[in-house]
Parts: sequence; structure tokens; C-alpha cells
Amino acid sequence: MDWDVIVVGGGAAGLFCAAHLGQLGSRVAVFEQQSRVGSKILISGGGRCNFTNLGASAANYLTSGSPHFVKSALARFTSQDFISLVDRHGIAWHEKKLGQLFCDQSSRQIVELLLAECDAGSVRIFTSCPPEGVVWNQELLRFELTTVQGVHTAPALVVATGGLSFPKLGVSPWAYRLASQFGLNVIPPRAGLVPLTWMPQDLRRFASLSGLSVDCIASAGNGLPSFRENLLFTHRGLSGPAILQISSYRQAGHSIHLNLMPETNAEELLRAGRETGREVKAILRQKIPERLATIVAAEFPDGRPLAQWPQRDLNALKLRLEAWGIQPAGDEGYEKAEVTLGGVDTAELSSKTMESHKRPGLYFIGEAVDVTGWLGGYNFQWAWSSGWAAAQAIGHGSAQSARRG
Repeated sequence: MDWDVIVVGGGAAGLFCAAHLGQLGSRVAVFEQQSRVGSKILISGGGRCNFTNLGASAANYLTSGSPHFVKSALARFTSQDFISLVDRHGIAWHEKKLGQLFCDQSSRQIVELLLAECDAGSVRIFTSCPPEGVVWNQELLRFELTTVQGVHTAPALVVATGGLSFPKLGVSPWAYRLASQFGLNVIPPRAGLVPLTWMPQDLRRFASLSGLSVDCIASAGNGLPSFRENLLFTHRGLSGPAILQISSYRQAGHSIHLNLMPETNAEELLRAGRETGREVKAILRQKIPERLATIVAAEFPDGRPLAQWPQRDLNALKLRLEAWGIQPAGDEGYEKAEVTLGGVDTAELSSKTMESHKRPGLYFIGEAVDVTGWLGGYNFQWAWSSGWAAAQAIGHGSAQSARRG
């Protein structure tokens, strides 16, 4: 079958791009390997879909290339633009914290919104139809996509198959293979927004903290962003929003640092403790949970009151409270990762259209690209913005460049 545009991937980016293209007048087909579209949307945000963030800007995204790559798409289709669409569909929403917007009822409402928008554009959706091979037919000036339901052709091909997180949902490295086939560089993928695991010796030392949640500031050093959120101790390591955020910035083999008392000046607390003559555990329990206070105090097995501690030990305790250095063994991998870092190199794509520089008519959007947002709705906003950018370019004739061969 012949189409104006083929979109591979029926997730957030693919459906949104297809809907917009259809409404601009293109004949569009979406191919999804699963039996239903929007699987990741349905499980996102605890079933309520954190569909955008009010503060989404370039500062909230990681990429191996230029940090300016995301600016154009984010500026031309903003979080307010998507909120307006949500409002038009009568979906009630609320801000949870830090600009994070969720559906009041269910993630399914966002999937229904996307399907309604696709219907409005007469988009054809093929489910249970995994993509197979793709070739560029120079004679016909069209991409030929082979599927279990036959060969489909179009002058424009949009790849929105996502990354490798949530493998139970049937993820695939298909986007990376296709990019490589057409000569595009791919940044090696790895798990992002993912829990970290203990070293074997720490697994034993901190087992008693499993299930404990504390407010903290997590950082990876070297001028990288730090995050103040909750930290959750698990039976395998560290999780919670603060850890998920910092995991995307941590390099393998490097430590992270935790401030366990973000509201307290540790030096002043210890100085006051010296004046009262109290022991360290009693002082720490004023500001952190008892289980954590016990663990920290055990690192300094000096039964004397703080007033009798030498300054070097006080400095070491202050450092433990304000910049506890932990070197994780690794992370929980794609099974527990929210997103995939890496992907199609942004240097290979136009920041305005998401089109490949090397193969006109070929577009990559969403998580397939080496753009990763923070936790909190930023990755959905990238899906909307990048999908919109590609649709605008194709719908207004950009795909005609493919006919130049």
C-alpha cells in the first residue's frame, strides 16, 4: 500500500506526530508491533500519566551532542500547547509537585485523546504489525517498509519506536538498527532514570534501612545538576526520585553524593551538640530517622560526647551528613528504568524538523533520539514537541526533499 507518510511506533511520539500529519492532509499509516498502542502511556505516572511539566526547557534534558538541539522543538510546541489540547478533550488534570501535571482519573484518557486526534486525521493504525526491513527505492523515490501485512511505501518515514526501557512491553532496538543502516551514528544506549544497586559490602551494611524514605539532595559532582527529592533505601540499593534523577548523570564507576539534611546546617547542629554534651546518635535523631541515625553513628564508634571529639572527627561526620559519597555497583537495568539514554545522535538530525541530514525523508522522534528528559513529565513533552516538529516539516512539504534522491 502507498502512503504519504509511514510512522513506525504507536507510542506517544508516533501517535501524536501521525495525528498532526493526518490533520494537515497527509495519508498516514502507523505500524505498532504490539496488540495495542500506547502501552507505556497506560502504565506511566502510576496509571495517571505525568503528561507534561510546566517548566520544560532545554535545561531539563540530557544529550551527548549540543544542549541547544532541543530548544527549537520545545519552543514551537510547548507544555501549554499540550495542556490546551488536554483541556479541549475535557480531561481533568492537576499539578502534583514541581510543575508535574497528571490526569485526575486515568492514563487511558491520554491514549484516547491521541486516538481521537488520529481519527480526526483519518490515520490508519496497524497493530500486531512489527516492522521488518526498510529500503529506499531510488527509482520510485520512496521508502519500502516490509511487514507481516505486506509492503508499504511512502516518501517520508518517521521512526518513533522508543528505547529499551520496560522490556516486558516488547521494546526493540529497531530504530538504532535502521539508523545504522542509513549511515547515522547511534550513541550507545543505557538505562536512565533507574534505581542504583549497592556494592556487596554495602548491601550487608545498609540492609536494615530497606523501606526507609528520606528527604535529600543528590548530586553527581563536576558541576552537574543536583536534585532535592525523596531518597528510598531498598533491599538492593537506592531508589526514589532523587536517585532516579541523578542516575542519568552518573558515570559508571563514579560516586554520587547525598546531603541527608537539606534543611539543616550540619556544622551548626554539631556545634550545638557539643555544647549540650550529648552523644552523636541522640543529636542525629533530631533531624533524620532513627534507623539512619543509627547507621551513621555506627560509622563513628566513639562513645564519648561530641564535646570530647577531635576536630578531624567532627569534620568527617559533617561530611557524612552533607556529602555522603556512595559508589554504586551499578543499576537495576532496563527492567526498572523509566527511560533510555543514548540513541540516534542529534548531530545527525535537523533540530527544527528531526529529519536526517544523510537520508532526506527519514525522521527520528521521541525516545529513539539521544535526548533524555528529567523525571516529571519532561520525556512526554519531548515526545509531543519532537513529533509536532516532524509533522510540521513533512506536512508543509519538507518531505519533498526526498524526491531529490
